[in-house]
Amino acid sequence: MNERSSFNKDMLVQAIQDAFNKLNPKTQLRNPVMFIVYIGALVTTWLTVRDFFTGEPIAFSLQITLWLWFTVLFANFAEAVAEGRGKAQAQSLKTARSQTKAHKVNGNSTIQVDAAKLRKDDVVLINAGEFIPGDGEVVEGMASVDESAVTGESAPVIRESGGDRSAVTGGTRVLSDWIKVRITANPGETFLDRMISLVEGAKRQKTPNEIALTILLVGLTIIFLVAVATIEPFAVYSGTLISVITLISLLVCLIPTTIGGLLSSIGIAGMDRLLKRNVLAMSGRAVEAAGDVNALLLDKTGTITLGNRMATEFIPAPGVSESELADAAQLSSLADETPEGRSVVVLAKEKYNIRERDLTTLEAEFVPFTAQTRMSGVNSKGNPIRKGAIDAIQKYIGEQGGQFPEEVKAAAENIAKAGGTPLIVAQGTKALGTIYLKDIVKGGIKERFQALRQMGIKTVMITGDNPLTAAAIAAEAGVDDFLAEATPEAKLRLIREYQEKGMLVAMTGDGTNDAPALAQADVGVAMNSGTQAAKEAGNMVDLDSNPTKLIEIVEIGKQLLMTRGSLTTFSIANDVAKYFAIIPAMFAGTYPEMNVFNIMRLATPESAILSAVIFNALIIVALIPLALRGVTYRPLGAEVILRRNILIYGVGGLLVPFLGIKIIDVIIVALGLV
Repeated sequence: MNERSSFNKDMLVQAIQDAFNKLNPKTQLRNPVMFIVYIGALVTTWLTVRDFFTGEPIAFSLQITLWLWFTVLFANFAEAVAEGRGKAQAQSLKTARSQTKAHKVNGNSTIQVDAAKLRKDDVVLINAGEFIPGDGEVVEGMASVDESAVTGESAPVIRESGGDRSAVTGGTRVLSDWIKVRITANPGETFLDRMISLVEGAKRQKTPNEIALTILLVGLTIIFLVAVATIEPFAVYSGTLISVITLISLLVCLIPTTIGGLLSSIGIAGMDRLLKRNVLAMSGRAVEAAGDVNALLLDKTGTITLGNRMATEFIPAPGVSESELADAAQLSSLADETPEGRSVVVLAKEKYNIRERDLTTLEAEFVPFTAQTRMSGVNSKGNPIRKGAIDAIQKYIGEQGGQFPEEVKAAAENIAKAGGTPLIVAQGTKALGTIYLKDIVKGGIKERFQALRQMGIKTVMITGDNPLTAAAIAAEAGVDDFLAEATPEAKLRLIREYQEKGMLVAMTGDGTNDAPALAQADVGVAMNSGTQAAKEAGNMVDLDSNPTKLIEIVEIGKQLLMTRGSLTTFSIANDVAKYFAIIPAMFAGTYPEMNVFNIMRLATPESAILSAVIFNALIIVALIPLALRGVTYRPLGAEVILRRNILIYGVGGLLVPFLGIKIIDVIIVALGLV
């Protein structure tokens, strides 16, 4: 999806309009801290209007009232900007959800119906050039599909019946051939419908941490409310006259309005950052859980390694030359269109200059790979050459009455120990030797695992390789643990073991057999190219179908929690500084010695109170970009992050208000506003 600026003109205009729309009391009540400010603004408005009609001076109370309303509006604006970015994404998705016609299969023929009338389990036929009318699974045929409307990726993908690449999304377009699709979602429940609802914020629910923080902020608000309420009798006792507007100003400045006004936008922005990386989180809870993850389960192929195993060496059996092995290996691979097969042909060309074969003269009859034989090869002039896994070739030679050399078996074991994959080449009853296939570990992945380890996250590699191969690649990649010869049951059992230890687990998957593990994991990231079962089981969907993105998802979750913690620290420290602005101003007339606490040397009690209220409103606006962008992510441990928050946002939260309130005080005095 195309990333749009957070601050383009149209979005800002809409956010300003939404900020006023959110003044509805029911909407304000969802944020208890800002609801207190909202009530305070209503009370000061009423008092100001009363004073106006009774002839009392209203200059000071009018300014306080306006800035209290600005405080509420700026908090609404922060949330509206965060929602606005999601709505912009939703608008692009709505264009993909255009009303189309569908060819519904009815017996041996098709009938044309509106896509909106399709229901779950209906089967439709989609030909080249037509849009896929709804979410479903390919049940027949194979086609090239343009998914750019959903993923933003222009390169087409192949979708076919069976396997783990059968799921299709409504709104995408078939480019070639044809497919029959069984619809898996009713109108309003499709993938695009869910995306639009989520990114528009219609179904965003508060996460557990967000709820806990809200309870803490409400507790602080109640404490300050009681404290401010008790000031009035003390003031009366001391002979000090304190107006209700002054008390409301003090309360608004002391309660944590900064984080209260930004809390919702931080959560929405976290989901938005994921969406910009083409990851759909089904809830804010999933994003937050990603930040608390203790264990990452990562597939080896495509995530830790490049996924394309390449032939790097020919290791001949005793009595066989390397060129003889290379010749037979290349001949058996000429019809093999897999990356591994092509790499065997290329290696023989480059290393032994074996090229330009005349297949007619060789009378070559190629034998394709099957799941039963686990071999492929060629019959040339009655001379059978086979290539396959060690156990398959060993069985094949045994059935032909031959003996399998111990030297070849040892070579294969050495390759496995080194993290490679051995392929054995046999001619008739004779094993010619071993092809060394190596899956390359991705550059920089070891350093990323090290950074995750510093944050206390355990990395576990999941692979179908044998334990020797798995151990070698795990050591090279720097993962903490591995699960070899993994089965769906083994993955599910491993996740439960970690969860029983109190750990949160994240994993990726794309197949129906991954669905139980995805459902069990705390963060289950399903590939968009995978089956519908996998997507329904996970709580996130990666539209790019890139398993490596799981690491980025965890980093975004960590960034969300770090941002929330940093701004909470800043907000609480902020309130302490504002205390030094207002309290001395309130009692300086009665108790001159209180001036010692007037550290900022503010001009008058009125200017001190007004400056604090203005700063309290403006700081929310100033922090909106940080709330939306998030604090800079660094792979640090919890203790380091806490220390950093205290030093940067705690100390900064104390110093910035001192400077800001003093500057505002100078300006309003110079302008004669008090």
